[in-house]
Amino acid sequence: MKQALQLRVGQQLTMTPRLQQAIRLLQLSLPDLRQEIQEALDSNLMLEEQDEAERLDDCEDAGTLYELPETADPAADPEPEREVGSGDLATPDEWPIDAQWSDHYDGYPSLGGGNAAWEADRLDIFDRQSRTPTLRDHLDWQLNLSRLDDTSRAIAAAIVDAIDENGYCTTTPGGLLESFEGADLTPEDIQVVLHRVQSLDPPGVGARDLRECLLIQLRHIPAGDRARELAIAVCDRHFEALSRNDTQRIRRALRLSARAMAEVIALIRSLNPRPGAAIAGGELQYLIPDVVVHKRGRTWMVELNPETTPKLRVNPDYARLIRRADRSDDNLRLKSHLQEARWFINSLVSRNETLLKVATKIVERQGGFLEYGEEAMKPMVLRDIAEALGLHESTVSRVTTRKYMDTPRGTFELKYFFSSHVGWDWGGEHSSTAVRARIRKLVVAENPRRPLSDDKIATVLAGQGIRVARRTVAKYRESMGVPASSRRRRLG
Repeated sequence: MKQALQLRVGQQLTMTPRLQQAIRLLQLSLPDLRQEIQEALDSNLMLEEQDEAERLDDCEDAGTLYELPETADPAADPEPEREVGSGDLATPDEWPIDAQWSDHYDGYPSLGGGNAAWEADRLDIFDRQSRTPTLRDHLDWQLNLSRLDDTSRAIAAAIVDAIDENGYCTTTPGGLLESFEGADLTPEDIQVVLHRVQSLDPPGVGARDLRECLLIQLRHIPAGDRARELAIAVCDRHFEALSRNDTQRIRRALRLSARAMAEVIALIRSLNPRPGAAIAGGELQYLIPDVVVHKRGRTWMVELNPETTPKLRVNPDYARLIRRADRSDDNLRLKSHLQEARWFINSLVSRNETLLKVATKIVERQGGFLEYGEEAMKPMVLRDIAEALGLHESTVSRVTTRKYMDTPRGTFELKYFFSSHVGWDWGGEHSSTAVRARIRKLVVAENPRRPLSDDKIATVLAGQGIRVARRTVAKYRESMGVPASSRRRRLG
């Protein structure tokens, strides 16, 4: 085998560090982008926030305006000595550079006697940071106010541990009894404490299924209401018929009039099937849009949200320290930071420009949605925007993922405006979002005694010129959380 050298000409895309950084910033969501910017500010001394620099300048100007008055010679007018008491803090005139507060003082100052450790705990601000209470915190707080013996409190704690975020108990008394192996307990003991937990707020918590959850809430309603008693009878003895909406069977069994049945159904529907969701389970996550759309005259205006990202710039004082011919380590480090800072700022500018261009083109194509709603949504895929702007589909995909647009109709992810198409009989196309809106409109307007089946909905849409199969109607209906016609029927 003979070895030889060959010269070939070809093109190859190289992912430079600058290109990699631009792509990474492009696909970041707003919270991730803010974290990335903060990390860049912490690691690169050349980067600074423009607003922060202006505030520092203002502080410097204020310092020149408000000068401290000259004081008299301390030796000429010495301050009278005073005795340092137990509640005073005396600081030495000079401390070593590496001195710590704990080297000179044992703890926090006393606030009037008492337990010093307890007072120090009161003053620990880091242990007093507020947080949103969870369902478990809410239940524990109520149990601490109850008069329970140690055994009952241990059982109640085990029950609370088994309650999920919706408020349902995910274990049985037998399972709880096994967790207390060796203890002299009976299933009745577990049941008594379980009923105690089920009496706590929110009503319905601790139930093991939906039927029990509704019964617990109904029993929390003051006695004397006839609809309450009838609702308890319906949930207790006719829950299967209730789940099928078979109100005729319930009326015959309980000998109820149509009006009484309507009152019972209204009362049951007012109950909360997920009582645990009424208690906040974590911090609220506020959605901040990347793009804001508003109408000015007859034109839709698209702007970047000015509150999304801070304004960055290169620190001019540090940039002036760089000497061109100097090859020292410090100068090379400054040059490296300066180059990285410029790349980062340029990548942010490129990200904002690309995001604005894509959002503007989306608004241009989906102006009908902004004017008339979902039924006017046009079919659009990533390729349409990519070809219109001369971008790659992957770039459009990165820009529209986890980026949000604030419009007069609400805040939507940019991905929301993309949907597949459904054909019209006369040659046009309709978006799947618009078809879903039409299906929802038909379901809302249907007769509850004779709800529309998927076949019937497909026939009605065909009469409107939209060609859609029955299975497509079923898929769209399920994606919107609309139950089948058999479960939407109301016989009473």
